[in-house]
Amino acid sequence: MAQHATPTEEPNTIPQLLNASVKAWPEAIAIEDGDCVLTYTALQAKVEKAARALISVGIEHGDRVAIWAPNCWEWVVAGLAIHSVGAAIIPLNTRYKGEEARFILEKSGATALFTVEGFLGNSYVSMLRQAAGGAGDTRPVEDLENLQTIVVLRGDDAVDGAWDWDEFLQESRHVPPAEARQRADAVKGDDLSDILFTSGTTGAPKGVMTEHAQNLRVFRSWSEVVGLRAGDRYLIINPFFHSFGYKAGWLACLIRGATILPQPIFDVSETCRRIEEDRITVLPGPPAIYQSLLRHPDRKTRDFSTLRVAITGAASIPVKLIEDMFSELKLETVLTAYGLTETCGVATMCRQGDSPELIATTSGRAIPGVDLQIVDENLKPVPTGESGQIAVRGYNVMRGYFNEPDKTEETIVDGWLLTGDVGHVDAQGNIAITDRIKDMFINGGFNVYPAEVEDALSRHPAIAEVAVIGMPDARLGEVGCAFLVLHDGASITEEELYAWSRERMANYKVPRRYIVRDALPRNATGKVTKFILREWIEKNLADAS
Repeated sequence: MAQHATPTEEPNTIPQLLNASVKAWPEAIAIEDGDCVLTYTALQAKVEKAARALISVGIEHGDRVAIWAPNCWEWVVAGLAIHSVGAAIIPLNTRYKGEEARFILEKSGATALFTVEGFLGNSYVSMLRQAAGGAGDTRPVEDLENLQTIVVLRGDDAVDGAWDWDEFLQESRHVPPAEARQRADAVKGDDLSDILFTSGTTGAPKGVMTEHAQNLRVFRSWSEVVGLRAGDRYLIINPFFHSFGYKAGWLACLIRGATILPQPIFDVSETCRRIEEDRITVLPGPPAIYQSLLRHPDRKTRDFSTLRVAITGAASIPVKLIEDMFSELKLETVLTAYGLTETCGVATMCRQGDSPELIATTSGRAIPGVDLQIVDENLKPVPTGESGQIAVRGYNVMRGYFNEPDKTEETIVDGWLLTGDVGHVDAQGNIAITDRIKDMFINGGFNVYPAEVEDALSRHPAIAEVAVIGMPDARLGEVGCAFLVLHDGASITEEELYAWSRERMANYKVPRRYIVRDALPRNATGKVTKFILREWIEKNLADAS
């Protein structure tokens, strides 16, 4: 299929981006999701119809509309339609329970909700109703002040008080196409494109407000650095409710003319199958995805020859993992990156040509137009090579937290976003993320950053994955506890690990306990959920000495 040239103009809004993508690649495949295959032209037609339906049910410019659904083609269409009418997307984590989702719907003032029924056995609308009024409640709309419309994107059974997707789209008949196009043309670059809520690990979730123009600029840079190109086939396992799956995922595909192939959950056998059968070229994700692929027996029998690009990121990545991704998976490009929801998802990136050691041990340099510095507890810059809190300044910094000006002022000081992450930079500007400030623990007066300990332990030949946290100790205050996943067939005793660690780390960094598990608990984005490990320690190892 003939490919047109990349758009020369730089769209300032996501509706403008969709128009430019259709002009550049009208018959290229935009989305493949099971039986649904949409060209860029067909995608735009579905988006316009959904936008007309949104206008018909009363969604106004500046409204907030939530999406509580797994990765699927309908998510992309709904999201682009929300953008096209000048509203902001509120993505909801598919692992949320009813009360968690209700909190964000209430806090954001969402006027409509797109969701599904049956994903992972959940009835999301029922979960909301139970949180609102108890089991058996059948109110057509939950007693949320602003929520007026619920649309079920996928589900076998009808839901009282909710439109199904096809019924909802029929509402488009009340709005002429010209009105929808006028609404899309009225969207400005400084309008909110989305409000992504933080995970709430250090308190109630906060809504991060970002705008159309800044997101497009960030992911034009991101796409260029990683080498995403027209015709790429991008398997998006990272969830769409997270900036990695949404912005570095399907939005980046629209920027570069790639094909979106959604996958709702990570299953290693299914991923191996899809890489071969769907001829996948691009596969970003957390390190656990690549570790699982490298260890899975299907890798030996499946054809991975189309796979070209991988982008990952974490506080600690073994150098050997990066080396194996090049040598065993035969990837041309492996990069790491660093960012926060508050920076549109990206602040720094490695570059093509960086060494495996640099890719594994740093998150690269600041993206163009962004400044980065390391500051002490008084917010004063520290010398090169010294550790401190990472601060970011530039066009990628959020507008602020939704309806929380005090927390915004605490986080953005003199234009610098205080990330809460600890790290240091080298003379070339490469940043090494040491840890989260909140994850640090104090052992006998010494600060211990778990990521440093994890990096050291990951070099042991028996250890496949590791997570370290502090646990109470009567004498020292806190000591380290390491949770481990061993390579297949490997075995080692706690005493042997302790002795090995003593030879390679300062005494105060050496964990006092080593717990072997079949797997580490992870959230939907692949990050280790350390609070679950802390709960286990509280229940089983409290006041250990």
